[in-house]
Amino acid sequence: MAKQKGLVKYSGTMGGVRHFKIKGLAGDFAGLIGGPTDAQIKNDPAFIRTRENMSEFGGSASCAKSIRVGLAQVIKQYSDPRLTGRLTKIMKEINREDTGNPRGQRSVLVSANQSFLAGLNFDINTNLSGIFNAPFTLTNTVGRDSATFDIPAFDPMNLINAPSGATHFRLMNAISVVSDYVYNGTTGQYEASDPTLNELSDVQFSHYTDLTATTSAISITTTLPGSPTMTGSTSVLNCIGIEFYQQVGANYYLFASGNAMRIDSVF
Repeated sequence: MAKQKGLVKYSGTMGGVRHFKIKGLAGDFAGLIGGPTDAQIKNDPAFIRTRENMSEFGGSASCAKSIRVGLAQVIKQYSDPRLTGRLTKIMKEINREDTGNPRGQRSVLVSANQSFLAGLNFDINTNLSGIFNAPFTLTNTVGRDSATFDIPAFDPMNLINAPSGATHFRLMNAISVVSDYVYNGTTGQYEASDPTLNELSDVQFSHYTDLTATTSAISITTTLPGSPTMTGSTSVLNCIGIEFYQQVGANYYLFASGNAMRIDSVF
């Protein structure tokens, strides 16, 4: 792949070379056009592995999208531009763990591989452990429909690395359901095993808290709407995070950087 460094910028194709941008990366890129036709990929026996890979990649991408949809309320202020690709990569790794189905139809069994997601930081450049160091506990109900984030009283000056100019912070607790994805031989598509539970979520925040004073104990409880009965093919992602604000008069203004969130546990 070529990278354009000159002063002349253009898009489209020229002389058999196409020019494009890549989200999250600076600069202009170029590559040769060509390759097999759509008909060849769909029907030629030589491309059977390609078709299998395309099928499973689509299933992995759909499962990754469910996480992003479930956390859509908060994901924008916590994620980096490459999060979608990183989530899809994890789902593809989970997909490879299925040994019971043929290639091209292997399931994305998140419920059997929950450890693949635990610990994921939504911004690869901002690790929550480097920002928030206060002791805490996370507990969930037996029915897996609620989780509580408890933080004893602590001194933010010692246990939070806040960006310059921030005066306050809020802690966040979120739970979101992601279903396993399985191949439907009739439709030729991957589908959620439990579509009614998939993407259910709840997000709750603490109060705005002064960064210069010792906090009181904080407890944040999230509960899935509708008191759903969870099934064995669903997993609940418990995410925790912190975001920073500057107080001006009676208003609090969210910082564009320094905020952090991770999947702390999956149950």
